Amino acid sequence: MDGVKRKQKVMEFASKYRYAILILVIGIGLMLLPTGNAGEKEPLDSEPPVPQPQSNVQQELQRILTQIEGAGRVEVMLTMASGEEIRYQTDIQLSGGENGGQQQDTVIITDGKHAQQGLVSKRIPPTYQGAIVVCQGADQPTVRLAVTDAVSKVTGLNSSRISVLKMK
Repeated sequence: MDGVKRKQKVMEFASKYRYAILILVIGIGLMLLPTGNAGEKEPLDSEPPVPQPQSNVQQELQRILTQIEGAGRVEVMLTMASGEEIRYQTDIQLSGGENGGQQQDTVIITDGKHAQQGLVSKRIPPTYQGAIVVCQGADQPTVRLAVTDAVSKVTGLNSSRISVLKMK
């Protein structure tokens, strides 16, 4: 008998609050509908930071090198063998004809403002050719070694392509 009484109470509750229950069900149904942003995890405006241009790398390197004990004032010049290279994601479609040709298209994405841009798959940083560092403490071997090592780590150059000279 307990089950029958419960069923009656549920039916009375449902009939009394039928409009509220209907609105609740419709609201839950609307929240479950896809909005078109399901694949998007973050807005396109918050892309990964773009690597700094060469002049900023030089300035940042110069700022860091002045922090080396005994280096004193520092001036840096970097020369590049090649600039930054950006590779875009592509789709390759094979055609089943006699020639077996293929068509390659760049993947284009559109942001919320309807601006289109290629989908970047890889950023290859610039390749440096050489570096000249002029600093006040370059007459000390330990300073010279520390400066050469720091520049080598940042630029990927070996020590034969880095000159550390005494500032006048």
